Amino acid sequence: MKLDLLAVGLSMPGLAGWVASQAVLRGEQAHALAELPPSAMTLLPANERRRAPPTVRLAFAAAEDAVDNGGLQPADWATVFVTSEADTPIIHRICHALAEPARLVSPTDFHNCVHNAAAGYWGIAAGCRLPSSSLSAWDFSFTAGLLEAGALALVEELPVLLVAYDLPPPVPLYASRKIAQPAALALALRAPGNGPALARLHLQSGGADDAESRCADVSLEALRLSNPAARALPLLVALAQGRGSVVLPAVGGTLRVELS
Repeated sequence: MKLDLLAVGLSMPGLAGWVASQAVLRGEQAHALAELPPSAMTLLPANERRRAPPTVRLAFAAAEDAVDNGGLQPADWATVFVTSEADTPIIHRICHALAEPARLVSPTDFHNCVHNAAAGYWGIAAGCRLPSSSLSAWDFSFTAGLLEAGALALVEELPVLLVAYDLPPPVPLYASRKIAQPAALALALRAPGNGPALARLHLQSGGADDAESRCADVSLEALRLSNPAARALPLLVALAQGRGSVVLPAVGGTLRVELS
């Protein structure tokens, strides 16, 4: 599978935006964790913006960064949203409410609890009527989303915005799902040969015994292991450096991505 990459969006601790993160990803500056700035969500109307939970805001931070960096018209892009756990704070609050005698579930929480909440908000914000998928594949969610986005771009001949994101779960869910840091990224992908692009991605199935790529920076490597969306960091490093190939963890094995 070959895909052209038109734009990248990024929102991770110490990597607030694709353009601002270039020096760190190229190894010219050491990575250091830093609190993420609040997401502006400039595309979303005020009424929906007030109801948007932190997971949606995190996804929007990366998606809007990609749109701005690529000068994209979001209404013209199909979407694939991928998150391993979706909104665990809302899951926790609903379960807590159901354990109380009154069982008073917040209408806003009920509205936001579905796995495709971020995709729904994005459809409203972008005014987009093109196909959208929302996936989950545990620690392999990013590569599952990349393959889904690639298939959609090639088969349906549509440009596709891939958005991967996850937030740390609250206690007590954290004991069973140790996502330690928030992370989100977005890739704008389309079929090759339709104009200039940042890079061309060549996706190939790898073997189960292939060693997945790691980050040379110790802090970046810790971030990579802290969140399923951050498993894409070796790919972002290679993109920032403009060369190389990476091996990413995938369901049933690995996925090799070569850059040109």
